[in-house]
Amino acid sequence: MANKLFGTDGVRGVANVYPMTADFAMKLAMAAGELVCKGKKKAAIGRDTRVSGEMLEAALAAGFTAAGVDVVRLGVLPTPAVTTLTPDLGVDMAVMITASHNPYYDNGIKLVAADGNKFSDEMTAALEEKISRGDFALSPEKIGRISEDVSAVEKYIEVAKSTAPSGQPLSGLKVVLDCANGVFSAIMPEVYRELGAEVISMSCEPDGTNINKDCGSMHPQKMMAKVVESGADLGIAVDGDGDRIIVCDEKGQKVNSEQVIGFLAEYLEQKGELKGRAVVSTVLSNTALERFVRSKGLPYYSTPVGERHVVAKMKEVNGAVGGEESGHVVAMDYCKSGDALVVSLILSQGVLQSGRKMSEIFPLFAFDPFEFVNPRFESREQVKELVKNEAFVQLVEECKKEIGDEGRVVIHPSGTEPLIRVWVSGKDAALVKKLSAKLVAKLEELK
Repeated sequence: MANKLFGTDGVRGVANVYPMTADFAMKLAMAAGELVCKGKKKAAIGRDTRVSGEMLEAALAAGFTAAGVDVVRLGVLPTPAVTTLTPDLGVDMAVMITASHNPYYDNGIKLVAADGNKFSDEMTAALEEKISRGDFALSPEKIGRISEDVSAVEKYIEVAKSTAPSGQPLSGLKVVLDCANGVFSAIMPEVYRELGAEVISMSCEPDGTNINKDCGSMHPQKMMAKVVESGADLGIAVDGDGDRIIVCDEKGQKVNSEQVIGFLAEYLEQKGELKGRAVVSTVLSNTALERFVRSKGLPYYSTPVGERHVVAKMKEVNGAVGGEESGHVVAMDYCKSGDALVVSLILSQGVLQSGRKMSEIFPLFAFDPFEFVNPRFESREQVKELVKNEAFVQLVEECKKEIGDEGRVVIHPSGTEPLIRVWVSGKDAALVKKLSAKLVAKLEELK
């Protein structure tokens, strides 16, 4: 059975509307309790600051305990904390309740395996099939219990702080932190202050409905303006669940994620912590990143779009740094997924130790010309039909041949919206523009 509800990052939708209902969450937990929790019979649950998180947490806890599985409530916690801590929690799996950078009225359920990795497509398909059948083997003699792990946040903070030497290594740094009224609101500013930085915090008062609202990584404009206004050295904006980071320099200019990935690789290699290990990014990353990484004598690998593909390749090739142009950046020695706090701490130390301003460091390399267009359509079903259309597929192949080894053509249907991401990159700006226009025009013609 093909996955109908599970995307590349779990299930997501509008809270209290199927499938983001208490009923579905309970059935998902019952299914996972039977199919996944066969060893320790124990599961952990974390959530972000959305008002619907408590409802879904209660439903998941009910489902797990009904299936005879004990539940450990982790409370409000960043997604990277859940993936990082899960292997040491003594559980069969964990669940993170979040819709990441989406508005408050959305929510989602991310499933995390016992080793901290995301579930396989095969397992999510099996879970969905079991939910559709509704054949749960419940017993009055096997009912789980619920407990809380109040130490989870502190354990995660210690992991994050392990990126820095003891003392106050960020002394002398002035930083603006926009926490998106999300999971890092009570964590990130405090960690930076403990490490010696002067902190100007923004959007750190979650009320259940203001997560990501006109703030954070999706709306960093206020953060950028505050950096200039306050004379800060840099600005950092995260998303609601803490796995995405957007950075700006002291002039309020955004630093692209590819630049951050390149900087982390170079800085950690100079410190002797990278040890020649690989850098991984997706096919949507600017092609100049690969040349920069290879110029430093480091291996580079490209993957399909999606953080899960980046992380999988990093594990396969012993990668040290990886990420996506969207802001998910992974420092594998410290975290198992995109982690805004860990990445920002490494970046901040590197900038401070360089003795230079951010604008003097970035850009590390010039971007190749690119066109990134997201034409919108009536429905995701129409999107699926268009990307398989014979005439469009043929044109894509023709464009790839025309640009050859000098660039890249990527067509990526969005997993959450009726969009088709058309990405063309290469050394020849005129050719890049021409090919992008042809592809978008063909989609408009066919819709």
